[in-house]
Amino acid sequence: MPPFLAETTFHLEHPWALLLLLLLPLLALLRSRSGHQSSVTFSSLHILEHMGKMAKGRAGGFRLASIFLAITCLVLALTRPQWINKTEHISESGIEMILAIDVSRSMQVEDFTIGGQRVNRLQAAKKVTREFIQSRDTDRIGILAFAGRPYLASPLTLSKSWLEGTHGLGRVRIGLVEDGTAIGSAIAAAAKRLDKRPAKSKVVVLLTDGVNNSGKLSPIEAAKLAKTLGIKVYTIAVGTYGDYVVQTPLGPQRLQQEYDEETLKEIAQIAQGEYYRAQDTSGLQKIFERIDEMEKTEVKKRTTVHAAELFYIPAMCSLIFGVLTLVGDETVWRRFP
Repeated sequence: MPPFLAETTFHLEHPWALLLLLLLPLLALLRSRSGHQSSVTFSSLHILEHMGKMAKGRAGGFRLASIFLAITCLVLALTRPQWINKTEHISESGIEMILAIDVSRSMQVEDFTIGGQRVNRLQAAKKVTREFIQSRDTDRIGILAFAGRPYLASPLTLSKSWLEGTHGLGRVRIGLVEDGTAIGSAIAAAAKRLDKRPAKSKVVVLLTDGVNNSGKLSPIEAAKLAKTLGIKVYTIAVGTYGDYVVQTPLGPQRLQQEYDEETLKEIAQIAQGEYYRAQDTSGLQKIFERIDEMEKTEVKKRTTVHAAELFYIPAMCSLIFGVLTLVGDETVWRRFP
């Protein structure tokens, strides 16, 4: 979000004054019915027939138009037109967040649904993650994929289109890195990206469906590191218990779902986050909604309004047309007997 938003609009302070324009037709009607007082009275108009055609006034419609324009401009000046410049200054205490998503082979298990159709865990996770990103207007978010090792799919950015496109979630796929589940390494890699960032709050949201079995750093040590750096870690276990078959480069492989819930809970406790368990898409959505509510960005707004007066423009035009009418009456528009 930019530090300020500027908006310029046109405004009439007294729009009711426009009602005075309704008097113009009335003035025109009264003028047409009124006449000049006669200078010479004749008992009969018969003798005027030999005097030829009467000359029309030189002013014609120009004089009447000048009067009407003078009155119209005066009414417009009374409405007090203005250009309103409104500037909204925004100061925010943003959150910087890394979304760490498991892309191991077990994320192929189709035990979630979207719109009544069965999908795998990764598809459900990406859908909910995309909706979560759309709700975070002022936060920098990065995406980290991990399996046997972590891989930065997208650096921290404010661009939603980048995060949702081929440079972000589009790169999060199974087979991106060697198989395994390196939870400790994923937390450490995310914490490294968030370290020394100027944000008031730094958060890692880790989503996995397995047990740590890869990497050189244990999940507990990684959680302690995150806490030392002032980083919160939320952990989410996804999937349901059971026996499943997944595709691997060597062919179909049977696996039995297992979780290390105690470790995930301890990670969240050490790093001052929360642990959640999601067994379906709606449950996963509610978890992200809860995280969204807890990790709110504080945004302060101050609005400055400046009004640029424009009444002098129609007022000057009214004066010009008024003077033009007076000068014309005494010169080129003057009637002679």
